[in-house]
Amino acid sequence: MGRPAGWMKALTGRAPMKSPGKPSLRRDVERLFWREIAKGLTSEEAAIAVGASQAAGSRWFRERGGMPTFMLAPLTGRYLSFEKREEIALMTAQGAGVREIARRLGRDPATISRELRRNAATRGGKLEYRASVAQWKAELMMRRPKTAKLAVNERLREYVQERLSGQVRRPDGTPVPGPEAAPWKGRNKPRREDRRWATAWSPEQISNRLRFDFPDDEAMRISHEAIYQALYIQGRGALKRELVACLRTGRALRVPRTRSRQRANGHVTPEVMISERPAEAEDRAVPGHWEGDLIIGTGRSAIGTLVERTTRFTMLLHLPRMDGYGVEPRVKNGPALAGRGAEAVKDAIIGTITTLPEQLRRSLTWDRGRGRA
Repeated sequence: MGRPAGWMKALTGRAPMKSPGKPSLRRDVERLFWREIAKGLTSEEAAIAVGASQAAGSRWFRERGGMPTFMLAPLTGRYLSFEKREEIALMTAQGAGVREIARRLGRDPATISRELRRNAATRGGKLEYRASVAQWKAELMMRRPKTAKLAVNERLREYVQERLSGQVRRPDGTPVPGPEAAPWKGRNKPRREDRRWATAWSPEQISNRLRFDFPDDEAMRISHEAIYQALYIQGRGALKRELVACLRTGRALRVPRTRSRQRANGHVTPEVMISERPAEAEDRAVPGHWEGDLIIGTGRSAIGTLVERTTRFTMLLHLPRMDGYGVEPRVKNGPALAGRGAEAVKDAIIGTITTLPEQLRRSLTWDRGRGRA
């Protein structure tokens, strides 16, 4: 016989919904995940901190392109939390009525009645309230996907894509595709020489320019954040995904500000921080303490400098090209053939400073930025 059409709507007061299957991770867990991301943790570390798997953390970060958008704001007391739904399920199993549950939770009886009717499990043909299923249905109903402005406004989309890609045109008006961009490999961003054009506009430049090109057309307006979301967040589908290679950073995913401010220590240990420099070097009273730096010039050329802190006597380090520069292809993590790698600079320092008397070779502070020597 089967059930009559519209039986679920008559039973629950809402449209039919697909089966949840295995309960997914709750939205509040994902919200806690993005708060940990904002602190500077990686997606794997943040997932472990909130009790989720590393695969789930990587998926959340990838699907949102590193942009939490609304996920950082906590839920208001207007909505029932998962903990409240667990209490409702427990009291319902104990046979408590709607008004009693409402009194214990401090809610209106209509809220509890609506919750028990709309978000209950219906697989058995009757209403059975389970907290996990109710939370899944509530989160699904709270999602109100808004169509991206770039997806519905073709004229605006073409304007943004043309300037975002830095499109170059021939005299006859036909576009020049430019060099082939490097393929995506995980989260790594392409090298600068792999980007298509250096004439690409930034999203903020595009957003500001629209006001001058279309002063009377309010439909030709979009914020730079909306452009970033159209590029990074999966499911938007408004802009071509490969256009992220034209951004100044070239990142495939957005990086939180806290994480971008972090800087790896590399091989610098706390024992050689600039704060550990001898006091005699700090007050410039005793000669023989030097400061070094590396100056990068055009064509990837470089020269090193050594400045004596007391007398300001300056010595220059010659850093010639190494054999094979410009001939052999560049190798990732290979030798720095440009002549300014760590080994080349070390040899140049040794060859230059050892020509001085020993009493003038007390210490060397190499500038690495952020107070590191």
